[in-house]
Amino acid sequence: MKIVTLVERGGKARSIKADDLRADTLRRIVMENADRKSRLMTDERPAYRHIGDRFSGGHETVNHGEEEWARGDAHVNTAEGFFAVFKRGMRGIYQHCNDRHLHRYLAEFDFRYNTRTAIGVNDVERTEQAIRGIIGKRLTYRTTRGQAAPDPETA
Repeated sequence: MKIVTLVERGGKARSIKADDLRADTLRRIVMENADRKSRLMTDERPAYRHIGDRFSGGHETVNHGEEEWARGDAHVNTAEGFFAVFKRGMRGIYQHCNDRHLHRYLAEFDFRYNTRTAIGVNDVERTEQAIRGIIGKRLTYRTTRGQAAPDPETA
């Protein structure tokens, strides 16, 4: 499973399931989801080198291979913190995630991160956003043979 998460410091996160982590894939994901006026901060992965050239705010890297975790305000600790919460949730709550459903788990953790108290969203606002997010959507369960599951009220 390959995941790319872009995290705005003090702001929101967006996670994308990726087929691979090649330079062209990362470039497409970053360019489609990040504001080019922002300042890009990454680890030392070579694939990020030329992507950073396209950001007017600059591109800073930290070299984890050399045990460099931060240089001034350049670090990727915000993204690593997001992934720590994601991994803890996946291991502690869900325990298994089929690759075809990964985008759903990522959306849930993005929602949790993007509606956290630290950025000023209270419980009422978070609940209202969740309810607005389900309008017009319907989840159905099917058996392995493609038949609709029986209605629990009539079964």
